[in-house]
Amino acid sequence: MPGVVLSTLNAKYIHSAFGLRYLLANMGELRARTRILEFDLKQRPVDIVEALLAADPEIVGFGVYIWNVSQTTEVVATLKRLRPEIIVVLGGPEVSFETHGQPVVELADYVVAGEADLTFPGLCERLLAGERPAARIIASPTPDPAKVRLPYDLYDDDDIGHRVIYVEASRGCPFSCEFCLSSLEIPVRQFPIDGFLTAMERLLERGVTQFKFVDRTFNLNLKISRRILEFFLERMRPGLFVHFEMIPDRLPDGLREIIARFPSGALQFEVGIQTFNSDVAALISRRQDYDRLEGNIRFLRGKTGVHIHADLIVGLPGESLESFGSGFDRLIALGPQEIQVGVLKRLRGTPIIRHDEEWGMVYNPAPPYEILQNRLLSFPELQRMRTFARYWDLVGNSGNFSGTTALLWRDLPSPFDAFLKFSDWLFARTRARHGIALTRLMELLHTYLTKEANVASDEAAGALWDDCLSAGRKDIPPFLRELLPDREPPPRSSIQAAGPRRQSRHTAAGRL
Repeated sequence: MPGVVLSTLNAKYIHSAFGLRYLLANMGELRARTRILEFDLKQRPVDIVEALLAADPEIVGFGVYIWNVSQTTEVVATLKRLRPEIIVVLGGPEVSFETHGQPVVELADYVVAGEADLTFPGLCERLLAGERPAARIIASPTPDPAKVRLPYDLYDDDDIGHRVIYVEASRGCPFSCEFCLSSLEIPVRQFPIDGFLTAMERLLERGVTQFKFVDRTFNLNLKISRRILEFFLERMRPGLFVHFEMIPDRLPDGLREIIARFPSGALQFEVGIQTFNSDVAALISRRQDYDRLEGNIRFLRGKTGVHIHADLIVGLPGESLESFGSGFDRLIALGPQEIQVGVLKRLRGTPIIRHDEEWGMVYNPAPPYEILQNRLLSFPELQRMRTFARYWDLVGNSGNFSGTTALLWRDLPSPFDAFLKFSDWLFARTRARHGIALTRLMELLHTYLTKEANVASDEAAGALWDDCLSAGRKDIPPFLRELLPDREPPPRSSIQAAGPRRQSRHTAAGRL
């Protein structure tokens, strides 16, 4: 019997559609008539439509996000042209705010705005019964987590073997940062912890080794945080890796003690700093204690094996290039393994737009709506920073150059200025932000270090050689063998670091 198809376009195949699994888990009597078909951005919209039509649905529900709205619009347009009788229902953050004038909204029959776990099933019941609600935009009441059925049993063996497993112990955020959609989800709502941990136990029994918590403020409720950490610590095994987003200035002794007991590389903390400029933070309604923040990161780096992924945003109102660079240098001094340099995005529904006139904020009208220029940063400067961010990810974050990267600013006062100079040089040489092969990047790094940064050739080559070994490369590039002909690669390290490959490189580099 035709029923409901839940669909979305994931950014990559390895991602799993967490929201669709929540919807399916809560479909009640319609669950047997509902299925998930998830795709990724590499697939052609016409092929996606072919797969959807093969399922012969009456209703198709699409999860719409900033990364897939353009392609989803094409899918919906094609679907409605071929089978206009199919009812299309949209949901997700990209269509939960400012829906007027959105092409994908105009193509669809209905939109469920907000958390749709309990609203979408009721809408489908009405639609399948022949009832057509008058309102196209349906505002979903915020659900009580205790009434939401958990979706974790819907991860199948293929998901467990090949995809990221997303989990959450809470929803919402207590803060009001104006650039973030989570600022609209106040207060924080906790899922019943006993049922949640029972579900985590089942995932562990099924072989899940990597858990990505999507809670915005994992360490807000210290009692719950400690219980979750203790749960995973008691079940620690080789390869177990757990990712959390944490409030950077909240890490009391009770959490420090248990965090320090985890083996190196088993935990990753995403630390959202965003800016070190207190005036900018106040402007965007962000509250954080910088002294506590720095003390917490120093503790994590010095006393634990936590992998730290810290975030900074370029393009915030009131933040100049010099101010951002100062914050970057301050963060480098704290030593996180990764620094994500993000470019400000104007997400639908966020109050960051109140600064548009005063600070001359100009955003790209196309997803992902990144800032193009503002009063303090010109378009060329922001393009320069986009290049910086891309190259920093390739060099500073990747774990492929854990020892070499610091040579770029050795004996210089500002790592930011030094890497920006390298970024400018590299872009002038390649005119490419993507598609630079790893061996080619190593050669370019060696050239820059020896020709522009006054590093001796054998020292630069030696650092690159050591990075090859710590990153677990099977062979040494020919140009390094020519530069260091007397050096023989030792046997490959037997160190088995926990976590995904990228994080494992950082962990291995710290051990060798």
